[in-house]
Amino acid sequence: MASSIDQPGTPVGRVFDIQHYAVHDGPGIRTIVFLKGCPLRCPWCCNPESHEARLELRHVADRCLVCGRCVASCPAGAIRIEAGRHAIDRSACPACGAPCAAACPESALERVGSEMTVAEVVARVDADRDFYRNSGGGVTFSGGEPLAQPEFLAAAARACRERGLHTAIETSGCAAEPTFRSIAPLVDLFLFDVKVVDRQRHEALTGADNSLILANLAHLASTRPGDVIVRLPIIPGCTDDQTNLDAVAALMRDLGLMRLELEPYHPFGSGKYEALGRPWRCTADPHAIDGNRMAALVSHFSSAGLTAGVA
Repeated sequence: MASSIDQPGTPVGRVFDIQHYAVHDGPGIRTIVFLKGCPLRCPWCCNPESHEARLELRHVADRCLVCGRCVASCPAGAIRIEAGRHAIDRSACPACGAPCAAACPESALERVGSEMTVAEVVARVDADRDFYRNSGGGVTFSGGEPLAQPEFLAAAARACRERGLHTAIETSGCAAEPTFRSIAPLVDLFLFDVKVVDRQRHEALTGADNSLILANLAHLASTRPGDVIVRLPIIPGCTDDQTNLDAVAALMRDLGLMRLELEPYHPFGSGKYEALGRPWRCTADPHAIDGNRMAALVSHFSSAGLTAGVA
């Protein structure tokens, strides 16, 4: 049945992961489809493989024997050995993936992302239907920013909804308003990130101002407030100051949005940056966030009239 979804002109998406049996990104047991591409560059992001829309090559240094087999197999000449170390010229690397990864005896080279049709994604999602039925779950599209691939997201979400699957997106809301409004009717639940309310601070932290984000959140609040859960990442020194916490609470009350999930900071994704040839820029102290701190924040938002919890 899934193979009949794709028609001439149906978009192809770039997916970097599909996780099954997830329980934190929407109700019930869910399948999470992670799409590549994001307009923001939050320094604490735990999915750097989502930043670029293009396919990429990941090098896991701990596995590498520096044997040079990948050098000989790279058709673009983008890999070399320098001073006894493996190096990739990423500007020249086409991320074709197959020759160098196949040549590596320790799987130290991996292509990040693959091109998938809507039918292929829906088949992976639909395979977990029994889990959704028994738990009230469904599919969640995440990223990156899933709205960075709007045509593919729309086609995949529509196909899932047509099969009776509960469909959610985890989004920063950073997308053109016409794009956001065209896709919104295809979504049952919005897990909407709000990081910083102040426009200048948001731009300094993420590389983009939040005017589109706030406009799209306001649109949802005026049309479907019950289908929105605001998510606030708690990043020490970035988002957890009292001014921002109070601003988030005030924004939600003004918009009539009541549900808030707090996401505690963790640096678990830091090792991915080196594998992709990028620096880890986050200086937040992970020890500043513990169970007591999160409980205090839940209490703070609850006392402001919101239904708050930890994601």
